Amino acid sequence: MNLETYYEYCLSKKGTTEHFPFDEDTLVFKVGGKMFALSSLSQWEKNEPSVNLKCDPERAQELRAEYDEIKPGFHMSKVHWNTVSLNGNLPAAFVKELIDHSYELVFKSLTKKIQNEIIDPR
Repeated sequence: MNLETYYEYCLSKKGTTEHFPFDEDTLVFKVGGKMFALSSLSQWEKNEPSVNLKCDPERAQELRAEYDEIKPGFHMSKVHWNTVSLNGNLPAAFVKELIDHSYELVFKSLTKKIQNEIIDPR
């Protein structure tokens, strides 16, 4: 997965906004004001792309055991976040599933009012 595909896919998720809350290097995608994906742009430039994605704790452990490209979240809660290396070994469809899972976890944590505003913004 390249940066453009990652960027466009994250922004295609309903209610997603992009931010640089930490510095000008760390691109963060949020839904309802909460992070679901973040990545260092300089790592993409160095050809060492990775993304941090939220994950169910049990599934996070399973993914880390199964894939060398998936590690505990760098600079994040190691229980709820994974760092996923996008060095080309993981299929783009699988990475999209991981992004979907992260988005859905965060979306479900939002209040019903915020969820409804995202689903049906009027």
